[in-house]
Amino acid sequence: MSEYAELYQQVILDHNQSPRNFHALAGDARRADGHNPLCGDRLTLYLEVRDGIIRDIGFVGSGCAISKASASMMTEAVKGKSPDAAEALFRIFHALVTGETVSGVPEVADDDARLGKLVVFAGVRDYPVRVKCATLAWHTLRAALENRGAVSTE
Repeated sequence: MSEYAELYQQVILDHNQSPRNFHALAGDARRADGHNPLCGDRLTLYLEVRDGIIRDIGFVGSGCAISKASASMMTEAVKGKSPDAAEALFRIFHALVTGETVSGVPEVADDDARLGKLVVFAGVRDYPVRVKCATLAWHTLRAALENRGAVSTE
């Protein structure tokens, strides 16, 4: 097994078994529900934005290891960022897992550095059916930021 594949497995397993920010937020947090009908993944994302910064974020739900790990890592990546920075990260991550080109995001050449540990999801693009698992939390984040109540990967 390649070093990259081993790292991928370790990171996915770690975040699946011990997801970060796996909790609901109380109060007036923004909320969005996400569903991937193909795999059965379901999650609810909670988001607290104050003074133009994502101050807190959490999720609850169930799904495959890739979906849960992606949600866990996404919450870590966007906490403390502005909604615009979170949107830029969404677009870079989406391009990573789909193999598409990123447009309209400044400093695209530095994507790997901006993604950090999220680069382990690059291998997902080789399994198109798993792309929806990896991006569900990200689409749900976008829905919460835009105050849309729900999103589906279909």
